[in-house]
Amino acid sequence: MSEPTGAARRRGPFKVGDQVQLTDPKGRHYTITLEEGKSFHTHKGAFPHDELIGAPEGSVVRTTGNVAYLALRPLLPDYVLSMPRGAAVVYPKDAGQVLAMADIFPGARVVEAGVGSGSLSTFLLRAIGDQGMLHSYERRADFAEIAQQNVERYFGSPHPAWTLTVGDLQDNLDDADVDRVILDMLAPWECLGAVSKALVPGGILCAYVATTTQMARMVESIRESGTFNEPQAWETMVRNWHIEGLAVRPDHRMIGHTGFLLTARRLADGVEPPLRRRRPAKGAYGEDYTGPGSQSGGGRA
Repeated sequence: MSEPTGAARRRGPFKVGDQVQLTDPKGRHYTITLEEGKSFHTHKGAFPHDELIGAPEGSVVRTTGNVAYLALRPLLPDYVLSMPRGAAVVYPKDAGQVLAMADIFPGARVVEAGVGSGSLSTFLLRAIGDQGMLHSYERRADFAEIAQQNVERYFGSPHPAWTLTVGDLQDNLDDADVDRVILDMLAPWECLGAVSKALVPGGILCAYVATTTQMARMVESIRESGTFNEPQAWETMVRNWHIEGLAVRPDHRMIGHTGFLLTARRLADGVEPPLRRRRPAKGAYGEDYTGPGSQSGGGRA
């Protein structure tokens, strides 16, 4: 049985072509690609790549200036934060939430709209494996090219489960029996009709948006569509801690707001979503609002 795509690049001694993350005594990271005969140079000396080729991961090398560097393969979160960018990347904290809360499983059939630089695509491909299917749509050809290069650089070759289409999802989506749809775009509510047709009953729609107004409009659009259950929306924040002896405190800096995530599940055809039981406060909707929760919208609040 052959190994999954990219697995051989994640274990064993360092080889020519491997990416290596070097960590200096101050915790700073430098990523290099191993080549025979080349050297890594800093203002505190250099060392040849040949010292790492064939060495086990976790080795320590020293420059001619006697500065020690720890050599490890970059983790996927390290890789996506340092890879070339066309658009902003989906941060690892959000990609992890997508994989967990959208229940991405091996062999899943996934559609993604808004590839950006390929960060989330890489996470999704590693989760679904070679037997899954990821069809990604990107409006901008320049972004798609950068994303393709980043994904193939990580896996070492084109991924057999990945198809990348340049164009709008709502105009080009012809996939059927899709398990999951991930939308990372300015107006994801414009795709709800196409997404509803593609998703299997019980399938999950997951949207990643940057602002509260986008989040609110997406939630209300999902409710109005009548083809999904009540959506859930949230954000995550990550704060590291400084631990040194008795000095234990949170870091002064943290990864705060990057975006909002929301999920909803596709209902079976012909089924009406259950009525919402909670009633919004007066004034929660503008006078011109006619959707769910308004008197003209059927009083579903």
